[in-house]
Amino acid sequence: MSQACPFVWYELMTKDPQGAIAFYSEVVGWKIVDAGMPMPYHLLMVGEHHIGGLMGMPPDAPAGMPSFWSGYVGVDDVDATARRFEAGGGKICRPPEDIPEVGRFAVVADPQGATLCIFKDKAGTPAQGPAADAPGTVGWHELMAADGEAAFAFYAQQFGWGAVEAIDMGPMGKYQLFSAGTQAIGGMMTKPPEVPVAAWGYYFNVPAIDAAVARVKAGGGQVINGPMEVPGGSWIINGIDPQGAMFSLVAPQR
Repeated sequence: MSQACPFVWYELMTKDPQGAIAFYSEVVGWKIVDAGMPMPYHLLMVGEHHIGGLMGMPPDAPAGMPSFWSGYVGVDDVDATARRFEAGGGKICRPPEDIPEVGRFAVVADPQGATLCIFKDKAGTPAQGPAADAPGTVGWHELMAADGEAAFAFYAQQFGWGAVEAIDMGPMGKYQLFSAGTQAIGGMMTKPPEVPVAAWGYYFNVPAIDAAVARVKAGGGQVINGPMEVPGGSWIINGIDPQGAMFSLVAPQR
């Protein structure tokens, strides 16, 4: 591993693609365009940059599977990384395979069951994207783990992520910030009992949280936590979109 591995893509698999397009284009402000692929796939645009994708549930999806967001971590070698996940106690959920003319990916789970995707871009290093804090980009990556300390140790070994700061959450334990370079890009903690399973969550940047809450509710979504101010002064909410996918928003002001 030559350097820490960053998140490079975000993808929504949803029961209702057209409903999700209407919701997120209004709530987050993405321009969402057809990718022109053989299977229906839409790109999430921030200006002229695509930061993620949206697709319907595949025909072979298990009955009752909810809509969900996935993050993709860019790696040097998808096959080797998948093997390292398995050797470290994780699982290969979908073996490595090629996306024609795009790259190679796999779906993996850590030893506590949280899933994400690993990806190698066929074109090599992607072009410079939008500013990290621009509206519509992903401002934070959060892992609710069964064991936060063990989870951080696993990902530090797998992706070269570094520890930044550990925030004391009192009875809730420690919130460990991590980096994929010089800046913190997310946090990990042991999940509270009301969170049923270990899982990754993604925070989309919006200009102001109260206005975004109004858009969520107007679009048929639910706010299940917040607005809440977090260390550093940003404001967040956690929500559920009309198709049942968990999502989060972060803003610099109310």
